[in-house]
Amino acid sequence: MIDRRRLLLTAAAGAGLAASGQVLAQEAPATTPVAQLNDWMDRVFKELVMTSPEILTSLGFDKGPMAAAKGQLDDRSQAKIDADEVKFNSFADELMAIDRSALSGRDAVNYDTVKFFGETVQISQGFDYGTGNSPYTISQLSGSYSNIPDFLDSQHSIETAEDAEAYLSRLSAFPTALDQETERMLADFAAGAIPPDFVIDKTLLQLANLHDTPASQSIMTTSVQRRAIEKEIPGDWAARAERIVQGEIYPALVRQAEAMKARRAEAVHDAGVWRLPDGEAWYTYGLRNSTTTTMTGEEVHQMGLEQVAELTARADGLLRAEGMTQGTVGQRIAAMGKDQRFIYPNTDEGKAALLADLNLQMQDMQERLPEYFGRIPKSPVEVRRVPVFTEAGAPGGYYQGPALDGSRPGAYYINLRDTAEWPKWTLPTLTYHEASPGHHHQIALQQENDEAPLLLKILGFSAYSEGWGLYAEQLADEMGVYADDPWGQIGYLQSLMFRATRLVVDSGLHHKRWSREQAIRYMVDTLGDQESAVTTEVERYAVWPGQASSYKIGHTEWVRMRASAKAALGDRFDIRGFHDTGLAVGGVPLTVLDRVITDWVASQQA
Repeated sequence: MIDRRRLLLTAAAGAGLAASGQVLAQEAPATTPVAQLNDWMDRVFKELVMTSPEILTSLGFDKGPMAAAKGQLDDRSQAKIDADEVKFNSFADELMAIDRSALSGRDAVNYDTVKFFGETVQISQGFDYGTGNSPYTISQLSGSYSNIPDFLDSQHSIETAEDAEAYLSRLSAFPTALDQETERMLADFAAGAIPPDFVIDKTLLQLANLHDTPASQSIMTTSVQRRAIEKEIPGDWAARAERIVQGEIYPALVRQAEAMKARRAEAVHDAGVWRLPDGEAWYTYGLRNSTTTTMTGEEVHQMGLEQVAELTARADGLLRAEGMTQGTVGQRIAAMGKDQRFIYPNTDEGKAALLADLNLQMQDMQERLPEYFGRIPKSPVEVRRVPVFTEAGAPGGYYQGPALDGSRPGAYYINLRDTAEWPKWTLPTLTYHEASPGHHHQIALQQENDEAPLLLKILGFSAYSEGWGLYAEQLADEMGVYADDPWGQIGYLQSLMFRATRLVVDSGLHHKRWSREQAIRYMVDTLGDQESAVTTEVERYAVWPGQASSYKIGHTEWVRMRASAKAALGDRFDIRGFHDTGLAVGGVPLTVLDRVITDWVASQQA
């Protein structure tokens, strides 16, 4: 994934292609603040569109005038990042020169959104280590070693021999990307940002899984072979890919692993970012970056404790209604998790049955949506397995947005390393979070909104999108999906409890200085989850400080705004209008969303 510092620039650049397919013509200088803002977006596109070939592919714009990008990977060197930083700051200065007081409505929303983003990115520039939302360039969750093979398989389309050649060109560029990140990783180490020992061990395991796989069986080889056969494209694609993988990519993976192993003895077991240089300031940045609020670690921790207590009491009532009265709520949920009637066999057949059930849940939800939304996404969504070579450290589920040009659907990924981690009562709420009415619904609508500026079709904030994902889980319950499924409703409440414990554990690790083991034990005891799944979660929070807090903080704000709107409008409150208004604005900071909803309420009152 492209470095977050460059996302504002490359996002605007990629989005601009949807309008023109080529560089915009030079126009007369803008004079009004509105024109200046639009001109600013256009020039970001014109001057920086070529910085991310991978973004162009992700958006479906690596065609026509931009076809050359399809054979390239992003430049991950520190020199490129430094150059982009200079450009970014220049654009940020220009944005600040625009008269904000002269903007209103959607223009004000656009300005405030990109201004917040720019200010947050500039805070991150003050640290000598890390990229975007992580203090570590390479971890079990970040790095081209895990991103590029999946990117090539799932996003690089192959329809022609030229596409297959571009695939091989990208394979040949992969070792350079790995070496560039290895150099940046070593710079992190020199600045005092060595990951915890358990992060290094998990990362080394995943690197080994990748380079120890016979090159002929690597996904990098089999992907081009499979798709060339499907499209009846003649050529020795598999053999050529295998030579690149074995002779060029695997040595670069080994170099990266050896560089990490060389510093393993210096790693400590402390999980929190507090131990790094300016670590407390990094966590303050991480919370702002992910939650789009000014909440402190202490405030996050207290919110988490209060919400865990409230949700646990609700879950207790549902469990008692099903005759489960003995033990803590966590112990009773743990017993549900071990009940074999809820467990799919951990076999290929069992995993296929699990995926089939997810598809049925998605179809059922699709029929319910029109009662709650005026706008329904046109883009479909598919359920996919997390790639086997990264499933050991990958999250349980995540979403990948569709291509802007419609060439690729949205994708809802589920980690099937062990079906015991997914009792049947946990799956519906995951589906509603990742697909509809959750991430796919929100992101597809954001991209399909013809009235939204192109930049706002791409830019996003975790608190908005993940908060919506949790709100979607709550909405599904309100839609009645659990009317005949009390176990599924318990699963829904346990999901909310899970996100509330994230507030406690994220702030526990990075503010309260909890150990990894303390965080794992707290989550297992509170939720009754499998320790293997919880361990993956806690290790995720260790490398993404603040991100885990964005979910429940965002959800709390979505719910608060809806309650405030209902109180103000009474019988005139329209749930479809509330949803359409909140989603039409695209991904924005929570403060901006609050103003949008407030303005909508005022318009309804008028």
